[in-house]
Amino acid sequence: MRAFHATVVDVVDLSPAMRRVVFGGADVAEFRSTGVGDEYIRLLFPENPEQVPDLPPIVDGNIDYGAIDVSRLRTYTVRDHDPAAGTITVDFVVHEGGVGAWWARQAVPGQVIAINSPDALYSPPPDLQWLVLVADYAGLPAAARIAETTADHVRVRLIVEIADESHRIPIAARPNLEVTWLLGGNGHGPSRLEEVVRALPRPDGVGYIWVAGESRTLRGVRRYLRKELGLPATAYKTVGYWIERAEQWRERYAALDEATKRELESLWSSGRDEQEIEDEYDARLTLLGL
Repeated sequence: MRAFHATVVDVVDLSPAMRRVVFGGADVAEFRSTGVGDEYIRLLFPENPEQVPDLPPIVDGNIDYGAIDVSRLRTYTVRDHDPAAGTITVDFVVHEGGVGAWWARQAVPGQVIAINSPDALYSPPPDLQWLVLVADYAGLPAAARIAETTADHVRVRLIVEIADESHRIPIAARPNLEVTWLLGGNGHGPSRLEEVVRALPRPDGVGYIWVAGESRTLRGVRRYLRKELGLPATAYKTVGYWIERAEQWRERYAALDEATKRELESLWSSGRDEQEIEDEYDARLTLLGL
């Protein structure tokens, strides 16, 4: 794991709600991609866009996040990595509020942020025959990259929930790709992601379902896939990319008594099956009104 500076080299508005920022620089030229479609990086934004943020120290091979202002840190998908050009592309959902969205709205070439080495979650079976990708706007960059980089023989269905028809963006054409856009969610109304997943047909053959969106919405999606359908962890992945009314959520979490917070945090170091931990964690948060 390492951290390094990245310089803005280009900015393009893809829609009224999504802005593409391309990063380059000597350090970015050394970037080593995982090659996985939903790989993500953490971006550290300076308080003043004209400043260059200090890089966090590396301790025992890991980034010491305790040495930086984590309120300036956000996680984003690598939309594209071009090793020949030495660039990384990140697509930002732009909206009112939020450190990353604020920075992206004003981004211009020459500004510098800090990023870290990538990681990824998408892990389909090696003999994949069909793939379903369901995402809201925050999950679209990862879903689009997965769709565009999946082998041509795999049947891919991409379903994207958007707040407005003007938010559609181009998706590169490829064999066996079906794209569906639907209106809803994204902080502008009730999400339809769970409804969509429940209505999905189950094709024959080896498949994988990947769903990304608002964290609390995905609890119902995950319960359906894991509990009602009984799918193994190798057949699906749900990824919470954001929390609606996040400031209120963080305030309510911070107001929990210390014993409850310790219990929640200790679940992840219990050594139990990760799926069981996630079941209990989601259930506890729901009971706590989070």
